[in-house]
Amino acid sequence: MNILIAPTVSIITCPSCLAQEALEIPEGSMHLYRCKACSTILKPKSGDCCIFCSFGNTDCSSSEKNLAA
Repeated sequence: MNILIAPTVSIITCPSCLAQEALEIPEGSMHLYRCKACSTILKPKSGDCCIFCSFGNTDCSSSEKNLAA
């Protein structure tokens, strides 16, 4: 039996222009993202592992695994 796991999507909000974009959260972390609206480069905030944890409406799976440990 094959089990399909739906990809997790997070909506990233640019802090500079407030533009939003839905991105699929990859297996590994995503450390940089360029806003398509204003070209600002987003980097994780201090203490966050990736842009999803800093600017997304859904944290990455890495932070969920860290909380479970």
